[in-house]
Amino acid sequence: MAKPSSTTCSIISSSPTDRARLTNAVGLRHVGGMFTTPPTIETDRLRLRPTRFADKDVHIAMWADERVTRFIGGEPRTPDVSWGKYLSSAGLWPVMGFGYWVFADRASDALIGMGGLSYFCRGIPELEGLPEAGWAFDADHWGAGYATEAMTAALGWADTNLDAREVRCIIDLGNDASERVSAKLGFRRIGESDALGHVVAIYSRPKGG
Repeated sequence: MAKPSSTTCSIISSSPTDRARLTNAVGLRHVGGMFTTPPTIETDRLRLRPTRFADKDVHIAMWADERVTRFIGGEPRTPDVSWGKYLSSAGLWPVMGFGYWVFADRASDALIGMGGLSYFCRGIPELEGLPEAGWAFDADHWGAGYATEAMTAALGWADTNLDAREVRCIIDLGNDASERVSAKLGFRRIGESDALGHVVAIYSRPKGG
């Protein structure tokens, strides 16, 4: 499948709670107001949208695939674990004012991935006080540029709406595909951590990329 010819995107819905500059639990300020639900953003091929109960079976099947979990947890997830994580990702928005989107095929609106911005209290000092980027896609949709397209839109939203000097992410050693995506998004490696029980590389992207 060909990669998109552009990374243009448009925000078609949003819901900031007020027009004041607010502070959330991580200490990040929101430009214009705190979002409690994810705005819907459309790119050339994708729709970044809120979670829905109708996504349950597709999401569970995605995370039961050992290809998807090889560098994210290391083993396929059981349905209860997968569904619990899906629900917790929805909970990021009302608490943090940022969070994960469903990455849906724009034509069918079917879930093909998830990701965005998070704060998971991982115990890694380099992640404290900053949003953490993350992404994952159904393995049948790898290699088509979807991760770069989706996260370009998510990070563009962050640049506009979060008063954060940078965004960081962590990637398991050996995850070459995610390293390539991170480079395209403007991330640069700044160190490593073994706080999670295995070594991960830490990456940083300054505001605006």
